[in-house]
Amino acid sequence: MPLHVIRTLFSTLALALAALSGGPATAQSGPQLDLPRVELAAGMHRIDAQVARTPEQRQIGLMQRRDMPAHEGMLFIFDQPATQCFWMKNTLLPLTAAFVADDGTIVNLADMKPQTEDSHCSAKPVRYVLEMNQGWFSKRGLKAGARLSGAPFAGK
Repeated sequence: MPLHVIRTLFSTLALALAALSGGPATAQSGPQLDLPRVELAAGMHRIDAQVARTPEQRQIGLMQRRDMPAHEGMLFIFDQPATQCFWMKNTLLPLTAAFVADDGTIVNLADMKPQTEDSHCSAKPVRYVLEMNQGWFSKRGLKAGARLSGAPFAGK
């Protein structure tokens, strides 16, 4: 086998192993701003949410963001309902996580401090977590039991 083919195979294998171990392949030099978006609503309040669907996108989340417009957030989508737990390592913004049932009902909310490793978990198994700037939900009177609408929750 030619040497350049062996080097290519070795490089590909090294990148795959690094990605699985959470090593350098998942390192991030800046915030992820190019994710697909979905429009959600909480009553009359519109939300422009980036969608984090893959394990890597969910792992990076809102890390390294220095600011975020008031009407923007990030919707984390998991394949199956489970107890979802979030932390704020490398996250610079204070956020509130809404743990959301399949039908869009907010199960519970958790305020999270920047750059901490405290675990914030859903009160029951969920597939969706919506992170917004801290205080966004409380300023609009939204609590557990409120319902979000939008394509991810349609028909459920």
